[in-house]
Amino acid sequence: MAQETRPIWTNAQDEVLGFDNRWHTTNHATIWRWREAYQNDFAARMDWTIKPYSEANHPPVPKLDHPATLTVKKGQRVELSAMGSTDPDGDALSYEWFVYAEAGTRVLSNAATGVMLDIKNADQPKAWFDVTDARVMPPGTGTMHIILAVTDHGTPRLTRYKRVIVNVVP
Repeated sequence: MAQETRPIWTNAQDEVLGFDNRWHTTNHATIWRWREAYQNDFAARMDWTIKPYSEANHPPVPKLDHPATLTVKKGQRVELSAMGSTDPDGDALSYEWFVYAEAGTRVLSNAATGVMLDIKNADQPKAWFDVTDARVMPPGTGTMHIILAVTDHGTPRLTRYKRVIVNVVP
């Protein structure tokens, strides 16, 4: 394969927990974390072409109860909330808050645990984490991208996302 001469894209590596419950670091892993959501989204779109509106599932509407960009200092607690999230079909919702470290500039390390950022209540509409220097490479400042995934309990289960950019300053 010829080298890319223009900086349009990069062959970046992600670290993803696989279905085998092992961590994988590869340029192929980038898409893995989103696979179930995009396959279910495709299935729902097919339903929309043949089913009446009331018989098809529609995606949830995630809503942050705070700004999408936060500036914090080391040692602060970051409160996350998606309490205003809804589903147009009235389906129950599941929540997942996780750090998307590859998008940020604050370098996080997972050591041997696989946990880059310990988000408390990560499966609830309200979650939080403390901005510490644990598992952080110097200087410990920069951006962290926190992803909120809201999934409905319809068929197929549909997921929508919101991003919170946390800028950590000295």
